[in-house]
Amino acid sequence: MVLFEYKALDPTGKTIRGIIESDSEKGARTKLKKNSLYLTEISEKSANKKSGAITTKSLFFGRVKITDVSLATRQLASLVKANIPLVDALSALIDQTENERLKTIFSNVRQDVNEGSALAKALSKHPKAFTNIFVNMVEAGESSGTLGLILIRLAEFLESQVRLKNKVSSALMYPLLMLLVAFALLIGIFIFVIPKIVGIFESMNKPMPIQTQILIGISNFLINYWWLVASIGFFSFVFFNRYIHTLNGRTRWDGFKLKMPLFGPLIRMLAVARFSSTMATLLSGGVPILTAMNIVKNIVSNTLIMNAITQARENITEGQSIAEPLKKSQQFPPLVIHMIAIGEKTGELPQMLQNVSQTYEEQVAVKIEGLTSLLEPAMIIFMGVVVGGIVISIFIPLIDLNNIT
Repeated sequence: MVLFEYKALDPTGKTIRGIIESDSEKGARTKLKKNSLYLTEISEKSANKKSGAITTKSLFFGRVKITDVSLATRQLASLVKANIPLVDALSALIDQTENERLKTIFSNVRQDVNEGSALAKALSKHPKAFTNIFVNMVEAGESSGTLGLILIRLAEFLESQVRLKNKVSSALMYPLLMLLVAFALLIGIFIFVIPKIVGIFESMNKPMPIQTQILIGISNFLINYWWLVASIGFFSFVFFNRYIHTLNGRTRWDGFKLKMPLFGPLIRMLAVARFSSTMATLLSGGVPILTAMNIVKNIVSNTLIMNAITQARENITEGQSIAEPLKKSQQFPPLVIHMIAIGEKTGELPQMLQNVSQTYEEQVAVKIEGLTSLLEPAMIIFMGVVVGGIVISIFIPLIDLNNIT
């Protein structure tokens, strides 16, 4: 399929610019004619045009970030709430969108909507840009006549997910960077520094301390058998990756992650916050509870928590409550169970879930700050102890040898 950029007049005489996908120019003209558009200009979209042309690279390797989708959703919500017809709103959105891949996607969506398709159905054709949550929320908004309000809630939901993700990423960036620096420093010492020190010891023909002999042995092994170390590391990674993608392996790995010191509680909090915020958004948007539970089950990455949600969904189909199976699973904190139970009794489950989400997002922020303040000095101490131990093991024997001579 080829992309064509066109300029046309609609039945009211208004000029419309856009992008259409077709296997030929003739096919593109036929599609536009079916949409009651009078074509004035059409050309194949070139990679050299300055007007934001879509290159092969951007089509096949370009990514649609959640921040781009969030911004576009909020802009579309504003246009829809201003009672602008959906096709015109999508046309305005295409002009405002900077991400070229997303611009193309919205062009295709507009074309489908213009041909009579529902917005949710048109969006569902692009799962890499719009998740099941997004599509189901839009479908509920269209059926209830509250599309503008639903789009605003979707934008807020996506923005909250971005904020949470950024908090976690920024908190882990510094410790990971320090770990990489420490690893590179150790490799440099063992491969470049210690071999030069060995020559000094050999020239003095003096016995070396045991700790120095161990360091020299490690250095010689890394230099002579680096390929073996790299192979072991590579195949260990491949084997581990395959194992955790099996049913038994993933269950064990997910259980281990939840029991990890320091990080286990944070992983659980993140899962609870994501479950609560997603459920609250779906239910408040008019999505049926069984559909909402099925969607949430698929976005929770931890198998144990996913199984608890699946069991809760089965209970609902049998006319029972959500809270009881979540409590039996022992994967959800008591506070969450208590608030869900109250929400079910009072009929205010979406509001209670939103409160749970806000509470746990705040706890995640506090936990991340605590972990960051703990990890930074811990990494500095670790680097100091390891590097300092190596330096002492090498240079103190050298000083002793100089004193002897």
